[in-house]
Amino acid sequence: MNYEILTALMVFAFVSSITPGPNNLMLMASGANYGFKNSLPHMFGVGIGFTLMVVLVGLGIIQLFDSYPLSYQILKVFSVAYLLYLAAKIALSTSTIDNKLVKAKPMSFMQAVMFQWVNPKAWTMALTAISVYAPAKDFTAVLFVALVFGLINLPCISSWTLLGQKIQGFLNSRKRLRAFNVTMASLLILSLYPVFL
Repeated sequence: MNYEILTALMVFAFVSSITPGPNNLMLMASGANYGFKNSLPHMFGVGIGFTLMVVLVGLGIIQLFDSYPLSYQILKVFSVAYLLYLAAKIALSTSTIDNKLVKAKPMSFMQAVMFQWVNPKAWTMALTAISVYAPAKDFTAVLFVALVFGLINLPCISSWTLLGQKIQGFLNSRKRLRAFNVTMASLLILSLYPVFL
């Protein structure tokens, strides 16, 4: 991979990883509700789960959708339903204020890994990365693309969790916390717009 292509891949990985999407919005909400340390399993699950997804997409899992187009539609329906469920959990969370009455827990490592498979933005990122930067589906190229994404993605998503933690002090009233969680849930729902295009 030459320098120009590597630079383009790194820019694509950075821009697609740092911009708002389901992972980043949920990590920001997790940082605000549970703190940075308690959100570490969620963050590592996103980073490792997405890197694994890039590898598996690059190795040909997308051919399933070509062979069975209905499977893609089923995935879209399941993705939307699951994101709506997560948005409801975020909207109803009260953990920062009611430490003794926690209604929700941060996403676990395995939940975050599995979430990548129903995350529309993750699918778009993985498919674009492989089709543009590893079009020959060469195993070495696929691993390299996944590695670049893994190294760039984790600091990007960590910044969203840290941002969430930093605004905890502002969320010291039930009203502000509820407004923040409802806003994050609404943005999560709005992030589904590519599914409907």
